[in-house]
Amino acid sequence: MMEWVETALPGRHVVSSRVLTGGYSNHNVLLEMNDGTRFVLRRYLGKNRCAVEAALSRRLQGVVPVPAVVATDEPAGLLLSEFVPGTPEIPGYSAGETLARLGAVTFEAPGFFSDETLTPDGTEPIGWLDAFVDRCLREGNAAGHLTPLDQKSLLRYAAALSPELDVLQGSHQLVHGDYNPKNLLATTEVTAVLDWEFAFSSSPLFDIGNMLRDPRPPGFTDAFLRGYQDAGGTLPDNWQQLSRALDLYSLADFLTRPPDHRYFGKAVDRIRELLR
Repeated sequence: MMEWVETALPGRHVVSSRVLTGGYSNHNVLLEMNDGTRFVLRRYLGKNRCAVEAALSRRLQGVVPVPAVVATDEPAGLLLSEFVPGTPEIPGYSAGETLARLGAVTFEAPGFFSDETLTPDGTEPIGWLDAFVDRCLREGNAAGHLTPLDQKSLLRYAAALSPELDVLQGSHQLVHGDYNPKNLLATTEVTAVLDWEFAFSSSPLFDIGNMLRDPRPPGFTDAFLRGYQDAGGTLPDNWQQLSRALDLYSLADFLTRPPDHRYFGKAVDRIRELLR
């Protein structure tokens, strides 16, 4: 891989490397070159989303802060991008502003991306929440972690929310799919939005539900929502209910992961909180 990197960066060679934390489904390595420049080498361990992430990086230049892609080897699942400094201590207002700009990017239809054309496949991401949760409970590893009563309560909760989501069907804005501090870098404002492998076309309320899933520092939520609205983002009156319902897709999906997965236990805890 290092030979490929040095070929992509003529005249430079790698002098040090360090594995970066935070990449849970991919392998990310910080590379320092002999001229002092730094880059991030991303290797896809699961589904190869190299083409999609590179295309999104190109499309979003000047829209939201994203690391510029330097080179890709799509068959090998390798992506080389510029290193962006920053910390995960994210200012709420800037995170909201950035999300609004992200949501201003639209597509012809809802759906998921499969290649560099970023053409949504037409699959509606919103709908049948109760059926989705039921399948995750049956096929996943909830038994032994959620009681039978918890599971029945979760199904009732999903069934009650499903009709409320119908109003969001047909939404076709860019959704990051994992918008939270672990995928953001900041100084005094957001300097980079990372890891676009789960991006799709639908409602920004998916990202709002993700960002507000876990407790945030005092004042963060109010600042986040104010920044979002000041930058042109819109919130329906029942945005809290809708965003929590959309986040349930992710929480239920985590139940299909192995119990030792870092997000399995967090999903179980969050579901219990929702049911309370």
